[in-house]
Amino acid sequence: MSVKVYVDGNFVPKEEACVSVFDHGFLYGDGVFEGIRAYSGKVFKLEEHVRRLYDSGKAIMLTVPMSEKEMADKINETVKLNSLKDAYIRVVVSRGKGDLGLDPRKCPKPSVIIIADTIQLYPKELYDKGLEIITGATNRIPNECLSPRIKSLNYLNNIMAKIEGINAGVVEVLMLNQNGYISECTGDNIFCVRDGKLMTPSECSGILLGITRATVMELARKQGIDVVETNLNRYDLYVADEVFLTGTAAEIIGVTKIDGRVIGDGRPGKVTKQLKAAFDKYVRA
Repeated sequence: MSVKVYVDGNFVPKEEACVSVFDHGFLYGDGVFEGIRAYSGKVFKLEEHVRRLYDSGKAIMLTVPMSEKEMADKINETVKLNSLKDAYIRVVVSRGKGDLGLDPRKCPKPSVIIIADTIQLYPKELYDKGLEIITGATNRIPNECLSPRIKSLNYLNNIMAKIEGINAGVVEVLMLNQNGYISECTGDNIFCVRDGKLMTPSECSGILLGITRATVMELARKQGIDVVETNLNRYDLYVADEVFLTGTAAEIIGVTKIDGRVIGDGRPGKVTKQLKAAFDKYVRA
């Protein structure tokens, strides 16, 4: 069965799903998006994802052309129409069709696209043995230039770091902020564990406030784990007992080597496994 994609009010086969070459999302990365998961037919944290989408739109003065409830209903309908139980959903709202100039006023109608399909970001063996990552030379864009809380269509900053990882033979790259502190990876938030304490970069470090990140912090606190949001540098990661990443697509995955340094005993640690088990149970409850 061909995947059906929601495009501006209609469901079309993915082979026919398209946007204009004059769409400012294509021309300039002018738009916002969300990546969402469905587990056992239920969309995970749908309300939170939709709210973040609309907040991102408001921040760039892009009005989503439907209500939040209508958006949530269309997301659920897209998953159901494609007969998916476990799915990855990509919601895109672009500025819409305009001209070759930057002026968003030339784009009278935003475009809405919803894709639901399957995804496997990392192979299973990497969840068992952990990832090797490196620190990239490409820093995160400073908060003063563009808020990292805006999940925009322009991911060139992250892609440049991703290319560094590809060239180095690793699948994920750690990014620093302009002050040299840990920010996040190209597609995931990062945590470390030291002496039983769970630490993660704070909002001011230039991170996207990940919904999986927030869920993991909530689960950790419920299990009596002390969670601290703070400035972290590479030393903190190098000497950590455990390091792991979180993200909508990645969920929770351990990191066992950073810049050639083995983390802990070189395997995903106890807290990582504990939180992954709790997360897996939570999303399917």
